[in-house]
Amino acid sequence: MCGIAGIIANNARNYHEELKKMTDAIAHRGPDSSDFEFYENAALGHRRLSIIDLSENGKQPMLSSTKNECIVLNGEIYGYQAIKAQYPEYPYRGSSDTEVILAMYQRKQENLIHDLPGMFAFAVWDNGKQELFCARDRFGEKPFFYAIGKNNEFIFASEIKAILASGLIQPKVNQEAISYYLQYGYVSTYHSIYENIYTLPPAHQLIWKDGKFTISRYYSLPAKDSVLSLSDAKEEFTYLLKNAVKKQLVADVEVGSFLSGGLDSSSIVALVAEFLPKQTTISFGYDHEGSELKYAKEIADKYKTNHIEVHEKKEDLATSLLKISPFFDEPFADISFIPHFEICKNARKNLTVVLSGDVGDELFGGYNFYRVENQLRKHFSYKNIIAKFGLNLYQKVRPISFVSQKNMAHENILDFHQNFVRNSFNQEEKNALGIASTYSQPYSFNPNPDSLNDIMRVDLEGYVPGNMMVKSDRMAMANSLEVRTPFLDLDFAEFCIQLSEQLKIDNENDKIILREAMGSYWTETIRARHKQGFGMSVKSWFEEENLVNLSNDLLKNPDQKIFNYIDFKATQKFLNKDHKHWNLLQLALWAHNNQNVL
Repeated sequence: MCGIAGIIANNARNYHEELKKMTDAIAHRGPDSSDFEFYENAALGHRRLSIIDLSENGKQPMLSSTKNECIVLNGEIYGYQAIKAQYPEYPYRGSSDTEVILAMYQRKQENLIHDLPGMFAFAVWDNGKQELFCARDRFGEKPFFYAIGKNNEFIFASEIKAILASGLIQPKVNQEAISYYLQYGYVSTYHSIYENIYTLPPAHQLIWKDGKFTISRYYSLPAKDSVLSLSDAKEEFTYLLKNAVKKQLVADVEVGSFLSGGLDSSSIVALVAEFLPKQTTISFGYDHEGSELKYAKEIADKYKTNHIEVHEKKEDLATSLLKISPFFDEPFADISFIPHFEICKNARKNLTVVLSGDVGDELFGGYNFYRVENQLRKHFSYKNIIAKFGLNLYQKVRPISFVSQKNMAHENILDFHQNFVRNSFNQEEKNALGIASTYSQPYSFNPNPDSLNDIMRVDLEGYVPGNMMVKSDRMAMANSLEVRTPFLDLDFAEFCIQLSEQLKIDNENDKIILREAMGSYWTETIRARHKQGFGMSVKSWFEEENLVNLSNDLLKNPDQKIFNYIDFKATQKFLNKDHKHWNLLQLALWAHNNQNVL
């Protein structure tokens, strides 16, 4: 895992100082080495975290055999050895996955992207064509930001802070991004928080030539559901997941696993045990009654892992926030990022690469709100105007159920999902804060508003890259740790995306296909489990005096930078030690962290 940066401009060798500032800003992404490559019109920089081919042959920027092409890559190409065998004409110098992309580029140019698996963000400079080819992986596991500098330079990097460090751009805050953040707690995967610094969306490629660039989508989620029996689905599910885990264990350093004691991480650990004689697992838990550590230990004992437990007391959150939040570069309100940082920090003491059980909920139907949405659409009032009219009259006499209330308030389950689930501020509240802009993210398919599978697809293109992968990448990279996500293996993920809803969820059960296929790998206690988070609530966090003091400093002082963008008086009405308050605190913290550039 690494950090990449580049400046495409005339007389690019003159940008050595700017490029070094960019790579220095993301040294945490690659502490092992720093290197640069200069052409007349292109300057490429790289920070390396050595994982595959630890020799000099694996260093980047990497020149092709002809030296006409040069690549900087952040990520991993899973199964690259098999791909390498398909390009025997290329004179390989080393054994890295990066060199395979150069071999593919020489034969296929930009069309290589359709055959490239893994998690990645990369840029290839073709000196003969005077062209830059950039691409980002299908599910947004790795970041890619770019901007146009004051002298029309094309600037790109793994993180926003690197682009700012170049000194070539004065950022302008994006009102649409603030609006989206206030609603959902993260910036859309199609935006950055700055209107003149852009993110390349997942599954997109960018080609720069002659001072202009074009962006296009190269991949769309499979939009149709398959028809498979449970027995056939179980067999294929297990085969593909084993293959995904096997491919992601390839490294020249030890690969460990996060183990929460939930169904997803327990499945990954169980399958790793089939390929490694001994593995290291690491668990994190706050010291309270709801801690998951006991469940994780059950699985660790079953598979005799080298198990590491991280016990964390809830203390001094303000200090943690001030230390951790700058790694995001943008406002980010997911309450689990602090424990995620801590588990990554502790994992890095023993490991460089860790497998994660992320994205199982979106692929197998693990969230409780998916079950609620299933109940909503099966309720007699769903999309029934007459029933809704009757319920409206009835509720004036007696209380009605949550399902009835939400069916009255929302047109369909997609509307409920997008405007209630994981929502913080609604449009009226955003207007009160002075944010009138709105933004609706596009998707690679047309969602059926009555389909649970399409809601899961919406999450895979919105929440997963915009929130989950941002948290995973930034918190891991802050600690120079690579996190791999076997559930996002392309073959496995596509198979799960297309599975019928009936194999994922019903009124009583979640993750049906996972439970059927992997149940025998778990303990009895794990088999009985349902979704659980890290166990701490925002309300309990606001009981800490230091956090309240930080909030008062940032949100009760009208001179704070945040109030250049939202209304001070309106903000005071939302400081109720709840999710809205937390959302505003993270926004204010971002503005405070970046006050020197705003």
